[in-house]
Amino acid sequence: MKNIAILCSGGDVSGMNAALKRFVEYSIAKGLTPYFVDNGFEGLIDNNIYQAGYSDVAGIISRGGTKIHSSRSERFMKQSYRKQALDNLKTHDITSLVVLGGDGSFKGMQVLGDESEGISFSGIPATIDNDIAGTEYCLGVDTALNMIKYAIDSIRDTASSFSRAFVIEAMGRECGYLALVSALTSGAEMCLIPEIPYDLDNYKESFQKQIKEGREYFIAVVSEALKKSEEVAKWFDEEIGIESRIMVLGHIQRGGNPTVYDRLMAFHFVTQAIDVLLEGNKSSVICYNDGGFNHKKIEEVAFKKYQIKEDLLKLGMEFGSHK
Repeated sequence: MKNIAILCSGGDVSGMNAALKRFVEYSIAKGLTPYFVDNGFEGLIDNNIYQAGYSDVAGIISRGGTKIHSSRSERFMKQSYRKQALDNLKTHDITSLVVLGGDGSFKGMQVLGDESEGISFSGIPATIDNDIAGTEYCLGVDTALNMIKYAIDSIRDTASSFSRAFVIEAMGRECGYLALVSALTSGAEMCLIPEIPYDLDNYKESFQKQIKEGREYFIAVVSEALKKSEEVAKWFDEEIGIESRIMVLGHIQRGGNPTVYDRLMAFHFVTQAIDVLLEGNKSSVICYNDGGFNHKKIEEVAFKKYQIKEDLLKLGMEFGSHK
């Protein structure tokens, strides 16, 4: 193992640039030659591969997104393009590849690993959805939560000034983690996620009582997975009798200056990924559980459904439980 490469796949997250910086510096410290693959698996196919040095990562640690870009590749589904990607790696004498991405990226990594000889792979969970099985934390989640926090705090100012209900839609794909943690930590009055069954009627009596006692506004955080934001806003208008607005936070949740925690986690994830490859592990995903790091087989990560921890779900069940 001498030449090692890294790529970003799928949705970008804040913390990827911090990971790239650590990748270059730690690789060189271990006697390896680091390479960047620009534009994810698409770049692997198109041979957008180049040797990286200190100057390539200078000043990028504070930037969101990824300097080497990311992509979702339909071409990578075809064996002929995967062979092209493997040939490109071999042309550069690259024997190890680190992939930052989600479960789809890891599935692609596994297929590539099955079809290759002499090339090893290590995956780093990087998605704000925090929906990867086998790991409690994915790179970029803390920054996303902080972006949502800033947004909700700002929206609260307007909600209180105009006596309105704001329905705030959080990302997360099919997972309610972002919405749940954001609702809990922002003092929201309502939280709706796919993991917890809900009935708006359970909120009605309580909200009407709160209005009679002087409450003038409401904050509701709704997971995008439910596709219910418009329905909830209409419910506030018609059932609760308070004017409502919908705020879809969208891709603002992905960007922004990475938090200290995400920078530190990027440092640890990359260190673990390179160390595992140096130990001779052919294919694994670096996971974080119970305060420590471990590596798991891709089958344990990419082909299982993520479950939000019970303690968080228990807190989430308190929403709408009182009348």
